[in-house]
Amino acid sequence: MDWTTLFQTVLPYLPAQCAGDLVSILTFLIAAAALAMRFWKPPASGSKLVLLLYKAVSALAQSKGWNTNAYQPDAKALMIPAEASRMIEAAKLGLDPASTHPKAGAPPKPAA
Repeated sequence: MDWTTLFQTVLPYLPAQCAGDLVSILTFLIAAAALAMRFWKPPASGSKLVLLLYKAVSALAQSKGWNTNAYQPDAKALMIPAEASRMIEAAKLGLDPASTHPKAGAPPKPAA
């Protein structure tokens, strides 16, 4: 069961005023989390509490897929112009092209 189904199941049982307030509060929290993610740099990997808080705010902001930040904890993206080829730029740096993608989830690895 996803959250929308749960929300649609519970919402009819709440009084109209409470349901409206709940929707307004949730909308505000999601928008505030999205704004926080816009300006918050990912924490270092050593800070467990801040990393947990960062992941919770990121999940609330629904930052996943195309909306994910290019900079992630414990990962470094190869930032190049959009018209440049990542394969060519990675080869110039001696890096494995597959590991240089922003969503690779690990730091870039040397080419084998």
